[in-house]
Amino acid sequence: MLIDRSLSDRLQSATILNNLGAVYSELGQSERAISFIKQAVQIHQKSGNRPGEAISLNNIGAIYDQIKQYQSAIEYYNSALAIYKEVGNVGGEANTANNLGVTYVSLGKLQQALTYYKLALPLRRTVKDKAGEAATLSNIGIVYRDIKQPQEAISSLEQSVAITLQLRGGLERANRRQFLDSNSGSAIGLIDLLIDQKQPERAYQWVNLTTTADLADYSRLINAKVAQPQAQQAIERWNQANRQLEDLRQQLQQKFSPQLSGQINTLQTQINQQAENITRQFPEITELFETKPADIAALRANIAPRTVIIQPVLLTEVGGVPNTIALFVLSKDKLIVTKQKLDPKLFDTLVTQYRTQLTTASSRQYQATSRKLYDILIRPIEAQLPPTTKQLSIVATGKLRYIPFETLIDSKTRKYLIEKYPINNLTRLTHRSRQAPSNKNKDLVLAIGNPFPSDRRNLAGAEAEVRDIAAIFPGSKATIGKQATLRNFELQAPRFSILHLATHGCFNPKGCPELKLGSNTLLFSDRNLNIADAALLGLKNTDLVVLSACQTAVQAASNGEEFAGLAYLFERAGAKSVIASLWLAKDRETKQLMIEFYQNLKQGKTKGEALRQAKLNLIDKHPLYWSPFILIGDAS
Repeated sequence: MLIDRSLSDRLQSATILNNLGAVYSELGQSERAISFIKQAVQIHQKSGNRPGEAISLNNIGAIYDQIKQYQSAIEYYNSALAIYKEVGNVGGEANTANNLGVTYVSLGKLQQALTYYKLALPLRRTVKDKAGEAATLSNIGIVYRDIKQPQEAISSLEQSVAITLQLRGGLERANRRQFLDSNSGSAIGLIDLLIDQKQPERAYQWVNLTTTADLADYSRLINAKVAQPQAQQAIERWNQANRQLEDLRQQLQQKFSPQLSGQINTLQTQINQQAENITRQFPEITELFETKPADIAALRANIAPRTVIIQPVLLTEVGGVPNTIALFVLSKDKLIVTKQKLDPKLFDTLVTQYRTQLTTASSRQYQATSRKLYDILIRPIEAQLPPTTKQLSIVATGKLRYIPFETLIDSKTRKYLIEKYPINNLTRLTHRSRQAPSNKNKDLVLAIGNPFPSDRRNLAGAEAEVRDIAAIFPGSKATIGKQATLRNFELQAPRFSILHLATHGCFNPKGCPELKLGSNTLLFSDRNLNIADAALLGLKNTDLVVLSACQTAVQAASNGEEFAGLAYLFERAGAKSVIASLWLAKDRETKQLMIEFYQNLKQGKTKGEALRQAKLNLIDKHPLYWSPFILIGDAS
């Protein structure tokens, strides 16, 4: 008993020393960190604790790797690897082999790196470490790229991205963000490589799939509902099975057993079959489960005639920062991609500054910034825009979602982009045809506004805006003040093809405390609408949803997902288009723009052209007043 207690105390001491080493390593005090962990190694050796010794040796190797003492890192990694093999710790062996590959890459010894990555890969598969398998496949792909074997690189990267897309859907909400942030590099590396290999169509298939997956992830992050109760129940069962699978994988990584491995295989097969059944039974939610890129011909076939789609993509070296931008230009007839180098810090600064300048009426600095962004985002592809182009559709990602492309100024003509083309945004490209709304009240408006006229949430011009808009289309309905309830909206919405909400909406990731609104909510007089519930509103006959008073904000690490996600959720709910505001515009100009927009609609103009003409009437004013309103979705 005393012997057992003495051994237990020694092992506990070793654990404490390991933990101290980890803390000092985080603090950048590498020598002290290594000193503590070496003491832990000695205790493990004296105690005969070979598994613990391997863990500590691997940790020392990782610290040497961090401080670029690569030969020492390799020495300790190899010592750990030998012990992991001896004790049959397959997971530890896989991780250490992968670590050795990373270190040899740092030394520029790519063949040795490939040897260790190839050792790690089947071990990752043995212990069903899917995230580790995806990471190792990505590492293999990058090495193949660097040793000029592009086809092998593409194959490995495609496998890595496919696994990542499969995994991301089943993660617990609390774990998703970290996973998504740490697994974005493989897809970008794959897209970059495909462009370099003159395969732009295949590259864009992956661009579109990862863009769609980002929106699906946003839906999951806010627990968005779907319209059909049976589909919602099926998704919840699928999520529950995925959580169970993730727990089993964690157990297997801690201690391998053939029985548990077989159980994981069986459950994974069942989950895959569940996903296939759900997408077959409920095709409207297929995007939540897709892990394979859609056929480019099907995507292009869905582009309207004389419409050109522009999608900028920041390309990142795996593990690095964006240093190149790819501009994809698509029409029904062709796809072209242009790449150019980019200073990532300068570009991020330009985008962030531009947003601030656009929302500051006294600033004229926006003009210079606008010209610089035009030269980055539009100038390289100007010649590729056919003279017959009648509509530009922008698929913006990241922080680019926060800026209206139509405000970009051509320094040669001194004109805004909107003076050349009607412009709308798309959340992604889809190959699924959308049925036209069958609503009998076509072109009739349900206009709801200003639910709290007597407090700080008052929108002074919203009441007149709502009444005047409803008057344009006889038979429309205006609801204001206390009558602007979510209950009334839910009851009335299915009867109208256009839904106009002149009420506060908050899409700041951190919420809007001054409005007493959480993130992703719309203000009504009785209770607020969480847009996660948009699919429950019955919008399948809705042609357009207009949100004339919502707010977004650029945070340090924000990427505009909340703004794109807003439109995506309304689209999934059935709406063909959404008009939303990037920032809260001024009452008078908002009212003028909206009334002119609806008058243009009544004259038979498309949504895209109607909004453009309304904005052109305000073009001499600062863009603060006319540019925040973005048309997302169908512009016809």
